[in-house]
This record gives sequence, structure tokens and C-alpha cells, in this order.
Amino acid sequence: MLRVEEASERILADIRVLGSEPVPLRGSLGRVCADEIRATVTMPPWSNSSMDGYAVRSADITPVMKGEPVTLRVVGTIAAGELPEKPLKRGQAMRIMTGAPVPGGADSVIRKEDTDGGSQKVVIRESRDVWKNIRQAGEDYQRGDVLAKRGTPMRPALIGVLASSGVATVQVFRRPRVAIISSGNELVDIDEFDEVIAARRIVSTNSYTLDALTRAAGAVPVDLGIAADTKASLRKKLEAAGDCDLIITSAGVSVGDLDHTRDVFADLGGKQRFWKVRMRPGAPLAFGMLKDIPWLGLSGNPVSAMVSFELFIRPALRKMQGYTNFFRRTLTVTLEEEVKIAAKLTHFLRALVTRKEDGTFVARLTGLQSSGALTSMTKANALLIVPETSQTVAKGAQLKALMLDQSLEETSAFSL
Repeated sequence: MLRVEEASERILADIRVLGSEPVPLRGSLGRVCADEIRATVTMPPWSNSSMDGYAVRSADITPVMKGEPVTLRVVGTIAAGELPEKPLKRGQAMRIMTGAPVPGGADSVIRKEDTDGGSQKVVIRESRDVWKNIRQAGEDYQRGDVLAKRGTPMRPALIGVLASSGVATVQVFRRPRVAIISSGNELVDIDEFDEVIAARRIVSTNSYTLDALTRAAGAVPVDLGIAADTKASLRKKLEAAGDCDLIITSAGVSVGDLDHTRDVFADLGGKQRFWKVRMRPGAPLAFGMLKDIPWLGLSGNPVSAMVSFELFIRPALRKMQGYTNFFRRTLTVTLEEEVKIAAKLTHFLRALVTRKEDGTFVARLTGLQSSGALTSMTKANALLIVPETSQTVAKGAQLKALMLDQSLEETSAFSL
């Protein structure tokens, strides 16, 4: 069996970045730039005021620096969207609004509250704004500057910058289409829930969790339904995945008499790269290529499937979409309880990580660690990583935790 790190490296080695497509700027959030984008204009195009107040010449208000108010003649008003009709001369001031172009000759904007607010003449009483409150032309970016490089994620601020440069469409990497196939005679979809009530079947929860995980990773799930425990049924499902970029199957990759997935995969010409990883849950992980389409065969156990997705499929999907950072962050945490593992495998245990007042992180298991206990996953914000060399880890010891969400980055109250 491969170590977790080896399995990850082998999978990513076979994953290729997808092609690109143009999308409207408003629809580009969360995508990744496929081309370099350069500024078509200079921004701001002219020096402008960052305050409502009066545009003045610093030479005219030097007495204010010594505590003596100065009176200047107001020769105009410049609103945002207007251009000044003339430059500022000695002894003059112009009323100016935030964002309005600064007239020639002015090098300071005195905020309104430091004056008497006059419209014909204005008394300047405070000098704190000398040489301030002017945003210089081109201070944000110059025409020809690189605004986004290939591989840059599209975030709200970047979308605003590109809009300011007139970029209406963006070339981004495609979202992967992910075929999702569950298998098992015991499974039904929600619309057959009467079978569950009658205790004859169970819902195919993997069909839902893998769909949700795929969407959260920025990809497009393609639900191909539930395959029966026959080679013919599974073959039909795999053949239907030919227009997808990645195939995920859950169940059928172990050694039971009805575990047909690997055999059918081979019959269709698939090349298996490896099978089994030194981890729990999720050890019976299979990876291969069906023609040019990567395939990952996951355990049918709900938690095993989710853990395998987080460790191996999410990074693969991010690589396909052009991201350069594939993996979630890990934190060093202190255990609030003793932790034991039964087998010499790397364990990924469901845990709740919290931050103490001193800034350190502590972790506690969320309960039953059975690979079928999906409710314990709903309570977890991390996977506690227990190395195979540590079958018993004492309370107070430190381990790494793979964070599953941003819950620790958010609080219920604003604080500085």
C-alpha cells in the first residue's frame, strides 16, 4: 500500500489543467485567470480629491501652520464628473467634492470641517491637510500594467479592478465535469424513501455528499445514478462518463464477490495506477486512467468517501481549474483527550478544533469514529492526523489537524 503522500503525488502527476473559456466578468468569481490581463487605461486618469473640501495652494496657507487663519477667494466649484475650467491662482480656492479632478496649481485639499464653509470666501483654520487628500493620477495602476497573471483566482477586488479597466469578459480555466457513480443493490435515491422506511434499502448518501463536495470545490457534478451490483450495470454507467473530466465511483473497489468496479474498469481499457493507501478511513482507494479521464474509486462507507475526497479529489479538481495551491492548511493542535488507533495506518479522525484565549489551538474528537457514522462528520471542522507510528497519543500531546472549513477565521463579534 502507498503512503498518503505518495498516493497524492501519483494522482496529481496525472492530472492536467483544463482548457479555458471566456466568461462575463460578473460571472467570473471563483474562477482562475487563464491569460495575463493588462490595463488598457491609467487609473485614476487624473489627480482627484479624496475629501469634500477646498482645493488650495500650500503656499497660500503657510500662516495657518503658525496658528493664523487664512481667508481665500472661492473661484469655483468642482463636482465629481466635472473638469475644472481653469487652474488655481495665488490667493484662490475652489470647492471640490470627493472624486472630482483637482485643478492645476492645487497641491492640497482642506477638508470642509477645517473651514467656515464659505461659498464666496473661505476661512482656513487648520493646516493638517497641507499636501494631503489628493489621489495622484495613475497611483492605482498605469496603462500596460499587469492586473492579473495566469493562475490568479478571481476575487471581488480583482473583478472591480478589471471593470475599471474596461474588461468585460475574462478567459478562465474550465470547471471540471465530474461523473459521480454510486454502486450497491442496497442503495436507493430519496424518491424511493418508502424502501428505507420499510427497512429494505438505504439512501445513497454518497451521491449527495460527493455532489456537494464537488460543487464546493468549484467543479460541476454529473450524477450518473446508482449502479446495481452487476458488471453490466456498472459498465453502462462508466461508458456514460465519456464526456466528463473526472470519474468518481463509490463502493465496489474492495475484494468482495460483488466488487466489480476494478474489473469493469480494466475491461473498458482503463489503466489502474494503484490500489490501497496506508490510511484509515478510506484505505481501499483506487486510481487510474480510463483513456484520458482520471478515475478515483472510493470506499462506499460515507465517511471514507468524504475523507478520500478531501485528501485526493479536491486537490485534483483545483489543479484542473488552474489553481497553484491545491491543499488545505494544517494547524498544530493540542489534544484535549487521549487518542488511540487500532492499526498501523495513518488515521484521519473527525475532530473539532477551537482556539483558546492565548491563541493556541486545541482539538477533541467529535464522537464515534466509525466510517459509517456520518453525523460525526457534521460536527467536525478538521481531520486530526494521527501518524501510524503513534498508536496511543496522550492528552496534552500535539498533532497536526487538516482544517475542513474557515470556522476558526470567523467570530460572532467584531473585534480589532
